[in-house]
Amino acid sequence: MRNGKEEASVDVASPALPSVAAGGPGRPRRAVVVRWAVHAAWVAGLAFVTELRVGRFGFHPTDQGFILAQAWRVLQGEVPHADIISARPLGSAILHVADFALPGPLFFSSSVFAMVEIIFATIAFAALVMRRPVRTWGAGRTALVAATALINLNGFPLMAWHTVDGITLTACGAWALDAGLRSGRALPRLGGLVLLGSAVFMKQSFVPAALIGLAWTLSYPDRRRRLVPDVLALGAFGIGYLAWVTAGGGFGEMVAQLTGGIPVYGERLLGLWLDDPGALMLPPVRELTFFAAIAVVLVLVRLTGDRLGVAGRAASWLLALGGAAAVVWTMVDGRFTGSSRWADVLWWILAMAVVVHATVCKRLPWAGLLVLATGFMTSLSWGNDTPTLLTGSLALTALLLVAGILPERALVRRRFARPWVTATAGLTIVALCGWMVVAHHDEAAYHDLSHDKLTADLGTVSPAMAGIRTNPATFAYVAQIRDCLNRYPAGRVAVLPDNPFAYPAFGLRNPFPLEWPLPAEIVGDAPERMLATADRLNREGDYLVIFETVSNETLADGGPVPASVPPDTPNVDYTGLENAIRAKLTGRPVVCGSFVGKWSS
Repeated sequence: MRNGKEEASVDVASPALPSVAAGGPGRPRRAVVVRWAVHAAWVAGLAFVTELRVGRFGFHPTDQGFILAQAWRVLQGEVPHADIISARPLGSAILHVADFALPGPLFFSSSVFAMVEIIFATIAFAALVMRRPVRTWGAGRTALVAATALINLNGFPLMAWHTVDGITLTACGAWALDAGLRSGRALPRLGGLVLLGSAVFMKQSFVPAALIGLAWTLSYPDRRRRLVPDVLALGAFGIGYLAWVTAGGGFGEMVAQLTGGIPVYGERLLGLWLDDPGALMLPPVRELTFFAAIAVVLVLVRLTGDRLGVAGRAASWLLALGGAAAVVWTMVDGRFTGSSRWADVLWWILAMAVVVHATVCKRLPWAGLLVLATGFMTSLSWGNDTPTLLTGSLALTALLLVAGILPERALVRRRFARPWVTATAGLTIVALCGWMVVAHHDEAAYHDLSHDKLTADLGTVSPAMAGIRTNPATFAYVAQIRDCLNRYPAGRVAVLPDNPFAYPAFGLRNPFPLEWPLPAEIVGDAPERMLATADRLNREGDYLVIFETVSNETLADGGPVPASVPPDTPNVDYTGLENAIRAKLTGRPVVCGSFVGKWSS
């Protein structure tokens, strides 16, 4: 979009649909309500069914509870950075305070909410790329977007997570901003800017989202009149966050923590084949080579215009089908595993699709560029430096951009895109994508065993985890924590180092400023503050600090988890900090199953 003028629509095969304006002339308001109700129903239904069949199977005590643990601390009135050390802004912790108000068991409901976020982000990106309002989507388009959401989930665990939050706020913010700028309405425009500005505080890698929002709103007419309210909306969340942290005495700590982490530049994504050019002929990177070859020929054919006649039009469609096959086969070859680099391949395929569309149409597809940029922001990670959580949207956007340059699309739609055909095709795609997601998770859940070995319900250990199923070894491990809490009651409890889930699951008050002291999370003055907390606990008493002796890798493999260990058993220690805390604490040595620790009543 340029200077307030809408780009040409990028359509998928489906019948022409009526305008979204107020439900159409003469259309009863009830019909509009019904349309929205149908869309709300499929979003809620897909999220719940996905959690019921996929998300609740498999549990790992590390990151499946990390954000919830931080949200629990915020709920207790603790101030980000002053009381909670974090290498990232704690916007996600603030957002997921809402999870504690959801109906149902905490971990189950939080997972459903995470899937709703993924679906919303998928809808927002699809609406922007298709240039078709959601209320005008038929069954075919809706099913296609539902399938895309499942591909976006792929093998990722359903849990509260800052990257999911950043993607969702970026997508929905851009969607609202676009609607507000095109319609001239202030509320969606300002709301979209608030969301884009908030994305920055989920994770630093989403800083470009705010810059994109600012550039976007400034590219429209009357920008001088809107400049002050737009900038204030963009910075609203940040202003509130900084004011809160500063009032709590954490401004200096915030600066040290947010600038003290390990920098990431997206070099793994950008250098996909540079380390090994031979990968261009190996799966799944070979699909990128195939797509690139097709893209070059397709551009040449389309730039000839009508000079090639029927042969040119037929060749364009055949080439586009070949490109679609490359996209689909990338997902098949990738097997939903990060090690295959399939998400990186899809990102590069989309980059080529953007170039193809821009070259043929003589204008930049801004929505495609937004998805591409969000994929890059998503890849800026320590542990998952790839745009895996955006794979479905990357694939769908690439297909739509290529479809947008094909000749005689309207004729093809009239002849082939009957409602029953598009609905049947869409539902078939949903079924196939759902089967792929279920099969992958059943084979090996995130850091857990296969579906048939997830026989233990953690709800018997903690009501907050009702419905979550795991392997017997992890179940025994979690039960040992509960038994220890019952045997050695204390007002302040820490379970170190890999168990952030325990705090929200059992309602514990963690006296230390870190939930999960991994090496990368140790920023600012974290070591000094952790050790100072141990000294304070010695002075004040009423604490229980236990340390795991079973590694998280052992739990992921299904054990063994011993029923008891000697008091001097070495504990898991990543940086020497856990051993230093254990040595410093002067409480009574205790053993709780496979855990060792110190207790002071």
